[in-house]
Amino acid sequence: MYSASDLRKGLKVQIDGEPYIITEFEFSKPGKGQALYRTKMRNMITGNQFTQTYRSNDKFEKPDLEERTMQYLYSQGDEFHFMDTSSYEQIFITREQLGDNINFLVDNMEVQVLFFGDKPIDISLPIFVNLTVTRADPWVKGDTSGTDTKPVTVETGYQLQVPPFVEEGDKIQIDTRTGDYITRVKE
Repeated sequence: MYSASDLRKGLKVQIDGEPYIITEFEFSKPGKGQALYRTKMRNMITGNQFTQTYRSNDKFEKPDLEERTMQYLYSQGDEFHFMDTSSYEQIFITREQLGDNINFLVDNMEVQVLFFGDKPIDISLPIFVNLTVTRADPWVKGDTSGTDTKPVTVETGYQLQVPPFVEEGDKIQIDTRTGDYITRVKE
């Protein structure tokens, strides 16, 4: 069991039988009375968010979460299919559950799939992924817009800003936490 004093951003708790993750957290201690813990939480199954205030004597259950290494196989419509690397069991996760993670998924990539009970609810990607640039407009020398970057599209369809020397066909490294360009990968 967690108490309200254990709450912090990123903590996963179970409320009314469903897993939630705390996305924002604020502690306040008024002059008199109990401390207050203001949280913004997201339901890890439905994606719904809500704001709630708790007092220091409130208790929370730990959710029954398990991570398994799985391999991304393919997508079919709004379903993304994964295979357990040890049992070869296949599961799918919806586009809504994956959110922005779909921008970095490539075939045969190994990821950590988070299960609540026996239901897959989220994935953890590697921190850095290497993706091939499929579209890069030429950079115009003397462009006075003030930025030395240009837009490119990578093999997953994700668009980002990169330095002007990156060309179509180059492999680039992207930080999956921010979606930013890190470096060009030499093969």
